[in-house]
Amino acid sequence: MASPALISESEQWKDLKQHVSEIQTTHLRDLMNDVDRCQSMMVEYEGIFLDYSRQRVTKETMGKLFKLAEAAHLKEKIEKMYGGEKINSTENRSVLHVALRAAREKEIYSDGKNVVPEVWQVLDKIKDFSEKVRSGAWIGATGKPLKDVVSVGIGGSFLGPLFVHAALQTDAVAAEYAKGRQLRFLANVDPVDVARSIKDLDPETTLVVVVSKTFTTAETMLNARTLREWISSSLGAGAVAKHMVAVSTNLPLVKDFGIDPANAFAFWDWVGGRYSVCSAVGVLPLSLQYSFSVVEKFLEGARSIDNHFYSAPFESNIPVLVGLLSVWNVTFLGYPARAILPYSQALEKFAPHIQQLSMESNGKGVSIDGTPLPFEAGEIDFGEPGTNGQHSFYQLIHQGRVIPCDFIGAVRSQQPIYLKGEVVSNHDELMSNFFAQPDALAYGKNPDELLRDKVPDHLIPHKTFTGNRPSLSILLPSLSAYDVGQLLAIYEHRIAVQGFVWGINSFDQWGVELGKSLATQVRKQLHASRVDEKPVQGFNFSTTTLLSRFLEVRTPYDGTVLPKNVI
Repeated sequence: MASPALISESEQWKDLKQHVSEIQTTHLRDLMNDVDRCQSMMVEYEGIFLDYSRQRVTKETMGKLFKLAEAAHLKEKIEKMYGGEKINSTENRSVLHVALRAAREKEIYSDGKNVVPEVWQVLDKIKDFSEKVRSGAWIGATGKPLKDVVSVGIGGSFLGPLFVHAALQTDAVAAEYAKGRQLRFLANVDPVDVARSIKDLDPETTLVVVVSKTFTTAETMLNARTLREWISSSLGAGAVAKHMVAVSTNLPLVKDFGIDPANAFAFWDWVGGRYSVCSAVGVLPLSLQYSFSVVEKFLEGARSIDNHFYSAPFESNIPVLVGLLSVWNVTFLGYPARAILPYSQALEKFAPHIQQLSMESNGKGVSIDGTPLPFEAGEIDFGEPGTNGQHSFYQLIHQGRVIPCDFIGAVRSQQPIYLKGEVVSNHDELMSNFFAQPDALAYGKNPDELLRDKVPDHLIPHKTFTGNRPSLSILLPSLSAYDVGQLLAIYEHRIAVQGFVWGINSFDQWGVELGKSLATQVRKQLHASRVDEKPVQGFNFSTTTLLSRFLEVRTPYDGTVLPKNVI
């Protein structure tokens, strides 16, 4: 029997829709009393402990979700991805970010060709180059070693590497390798970001990494030209070849820019930008900062989850479990958002990366064959490290809208501190909240409990917590480079699981194109108005009014690069 065009037409989907009414009669306060249920909702892999017992599910719900996964051909879709089939059908591309961290001897094919040797050719090149820069064998135009790196890129060329950088900064091993070095990122085309990225840097000791697959990304290339001017105005045009390298496949444009094509590091069409942190996009700047040996541990961590995702039964498969639970929360229970709450300051850039990874991947309104979806897919992702978030948006999470939460913690701190005389260490204080918040969300506090606490009657409605708010907890053994790689891969594959079940293409991003094309029209108008003093025309009344207001203040086009106080 042929599969239905939409997963929502399947009997398994309809069965889950009917099951929702049963779940609506339950409360987590009662579900959590079932020890057997709770034990069945705890999974461990390589020291990573997942507890999803505080989700609004029963063992029956999970059985129905596994049947839905079977109806959606989840296992076959995972195998197709790993097998290099062109599952990104709208762009006719394979989806092989798993190949970026595959073992050297592994065979992964795209278009009949094993891509792993090419991956390792680039990794070996990165290792060699980064070691030369770090050792001082590669020096700048004036003979000084290059100790500062600015990575220029946007979107996936920025958010993923920034997340890993922030996570490794305070890891003891990584920090030792990073002594005396700086890594900064320049993404926004806003000149303020340019100024901040090079503040207090010396062009003589700075290496710029330009990350653009086509070497045509408008924001990235304008920023790259700005930093090229910053270098050449100080050191001469000939210095560019020593102070700028590229992550790109467009070698002619790299050469035209002034970068030696020998110093261009490749990546491939089968790597989506938001999935590219394990390519040269992330590995090059991170290796320059922390050494290739540290970054290789990060790749090995991601690889371990790749193997787990591919081979583990769904009942014990962490990415599959959290992916199916997200489908349940978004599409069946109607919760459109998810809060990512890492109880580690080292993971402060994790939520912004997953925000792009998830929302750009699964923010779709049609199925993979173009049929409009009759259900909601994708979720709104946001987050902040605990306990900062508790003093920001937890009020809404506890007493406003229901927002499923991911609590992420680590057994060992990167920077353990214990003050003599304190009840607990600093890390234990942090983790006290990690353990308490999920229970507060699940159980809440009802009026009877408040009365027993002698809360005045007029305050009882304000202090009532309904509870029954779902969450899951992920407890990592530590936050080493290996652990960070594992965490990234769990979320990458979780997002793929959601898309595979919903029947959408999680690997294209046509939604970003329309705004870009309209910006091209605006850019032409701004040039015409600034240089030739032509009036604004061809736009609607609102945009015309805003543009005219913006153009009232004359901006000199005199070739000024940056304010003198920044240079």
